[in-house]
Amino acid sequence: MVKQRFKDHGREQMLVFRRMIVAFAFIGLLSTILAARLFYLQVVNHDVHVARSNNNRISLQALPPNRGLIYDTRGRLLAENLPNHRLSIIRERVTDLDATLAQVRSLVELTDEDIERFRRQLERSRRPFSPVPLKEGLSEEEIARLAANRYFLDGVTVEASLMRHYPYGRIFSHALGYVGRINVDERRVLDEGLYGSTEYIGKAGIERVYESALLGVSGSQTVEINARGRILQVLDRTLPTPGADVQLFLDIELQQAAYRALDGRRGAAVVIDVETGGIMAMVSTPSFDPNSFVRGFSNEEFSLLNNSPDKPFLDRAARGQYAPASTIKPFLGLAGLEAGTTTWDTTINDPGWFRLPNDDRLYYDWTWRTRRDGHGERVGMVQAIEESSNTFFYDLAYRTQLEALHDMLDDFGFGKITTADVHNPASGLNPSRDWKRERHGLPWFAGDTVNLGIGQGFLLTTPLQMSIATAVLARDGEWFTPRLIKDSSDPELLAALPEPPPDVALRDSNHWARMTEAMRRVIHGPRGTARRLALGIDYEIAGKTGTAQVFSIENFEEFDSEQTAERLRDHAWFMGFAPADDPKLAVAVIVENGASGGGIAGPVAREIFDHYLSRPVEEVIAFEH
Repeated sequence: MVKQRFKDHGREQMLVFRRMIVAFAFIGLLSTILAARLFYLQVVNHDVHVARSNNNRISLQALPPNRGLIYDTRGRLLAENLPNHRLSIIRERVTDLDATLAQVRSLVELTDEDIERFRRQLERSRRPFSPVPLKEGLSEEEIARLAANRYFLDGVTVEASLMRHYPYGRIFSHALGYVGRINVDERRVLDEGLYGSTEYIGKAGIERVYESALLGVSGSQTVEINARGRILQVLDRTLPTPGADVQLFLDIELQQAAYRALDGRRGAAVVIDVETGGIMAMVSTPSFDPNSFVRGFSNEEFSLLNNSPDKPFLDRAARGQYAPASTIKPFLGLAGLEAGTTTWDTTINDPGWFRLPNDDRLYYDWTWRTRRDGHGERVGMVQAIEESSNTFFYDLAYRTQLEALHDMLDDFGFGKITTADVHNPASGLNPSRDWKRERHGLPWFAGDTVNLGIGQGFLLTTPLQMSIATAVLARDGEWFTPRLIKDSSDPELLAALPEPPPDVALRDSNHWARMTEAMRRVIHGPRGTARRLALGIDYEIAGKTGTAQVFSIENFEEFDSEQTAERLRDHAWFMGFAPADDPKLAVAVIVENGASGGGIAGPVAREIFDHYLSRPVEEVIAFEH
């Protein structure tokens, strides 16, 4: 018979009790840890997590200001802001970027360059969750397609904004400049408070010079957003302050007239209001469309312009530096008169060449190219200006010497920057002995002075400088502050204008009128180098022609301008003011490789004068401050 074991109930109860104690202890430990964690999160780190939670649903957004407008002298818009819809992507809200781009591309017309430009911007330093532009100027149809598919396009946004627009395009491109996207280097140094809400900055021209005033002050708004980043409501808003408006002396019709007269040739024309010193036209051709910098160039378009031998991006009016040739003669004539090395009655024999003492080299007159003679046996100042006698001015420069010539040119603003608000103008070059020694390690030779006498050699000037000097000459030496700005809603811009340089003082004030008469004979005299400009004219012009030599031809042997390669022909200059007896406008024109100052550059100036002096007086729209 098998012996049967009975259960030990007491022992089982003890075992169960022990297990319960262990279980309750474990549960108690877990509860303590959980409570501690909750205490840490909800009490100790309460403020941190509240802030994080609010950041998930509350966002601070910058509001861009409206950029200030730019007007011409009669109150017509030169730079405006037009409505624009921008397609952007918030990268942090997109899981699969390539798939999103492909989906967007099926709805909106995007080029490979749009995608490439977008990817380049993604690589730049930027604020988290900031929209990265993909395309500007969406059509209404594209906006509608995106709106219909918005729930399938996480991170894709369409923003309404204002885009800079230049209604006259390439006609004002160099003077006005343009705005462009802020690049990496600029973003690194710009004030985030000022530029945090905008992607654009003035890059050139007036847009660059008055950037701080045109920009305005950013505003901000606090908004509540949902999980998709869409705005649910605006909690607080500080409105932005628009940029200041600027009115310029630039005249639309006069600018267009100068642009048409240049007819696409490489060159420049600058027109100065003699009474005020305001720059009424400043044209450089060929040009470019500044709107392309706003909306973005295609690679092909930019490469075509940037590599063009005609250099459309070069502002020839302010940055082009050329030998002034014979247009400098009226200023050098005043230098000789002031130094006492010549008078209005002084005459010389002009056989068509000049020779320095104890030197066999001959310096030829321009007549040697065609008829191998000079201007006569008794050539004086008036005839030398009218017929542009090089021989007379070779002799005058040699006898006057460099210092007196340099000082007179300096008084008229050559070799230095005198404008108040033209962007990045070149200073030209008014050479001196010290300059040549420092630059070339050589002394100044008498031959250098002789070449200076006809505006060749080291002397360089810009069309802007030449127009300013011409205006000062028309004002009998009275200086002004050359500038583009005429008025502004920000009065500080006008208050900041610099004082004009000292006036050009001559010991005999009669020299002004007599030099004007000599320049008048260039157009209206029987042997003037620009006498063809006087045909059919009902007013008088005082001016001077010039042909700046591009390359050297020994003794002018076998020279034929028509047979010479176009880019090796002389540059054509004309400077002058009109009417001669009561000057209103001062003009400087250069046509690169134009070959003839009187035949090519002069007619450009004539068209400008004709347009301004013959048009009826138009109403000027009052500029509102």
